[in-house]
Amino acid sequence: QYSLIKDVVSSLKRHRMHEQQFTHHPLLVLSNFGLQQIQVKLMASMFQNMFPSINVHRVNLNSIKRCLLISYNTETQLLDLRHYSVKVVPVGVSKGLKKLLQEKFPNMSRLEDISELL
Repeated sequence: QYSLIKDVVSSLKRHRMHEQQFTHHPLLVLSNFGLQQIQVKLMASMFQNMFPSINVHRVNLNSIKRCLLISYNTETQLLDLRHYSVKVVPVGVSKGLKKLLQEKFPNMSRLEDISELL
């Protein structure tokens, strides 16, 4: 079973598709591949070799725009693939400062100075 990208995009309220998402490889997450069966090990190795490995000490978190989750169901022996878009959002700051950090410039015409926004 699969879904076409046009069906996925049309079902979303706010879709985020831009070319910068595909300039870097996705973060690969494998679930339930720890079994000792040779075919499961082979599948895990194949998926790991499809994408370059990530050095967790040197990776720039802003460069990770996608996450690919591959889950293996041991009962049905089926794979579930989920492809997520990742967005870094500031947390714990005021609404005005959040807009500035996301490079969205709010309307400040009714403000006297920037301290009112912050």
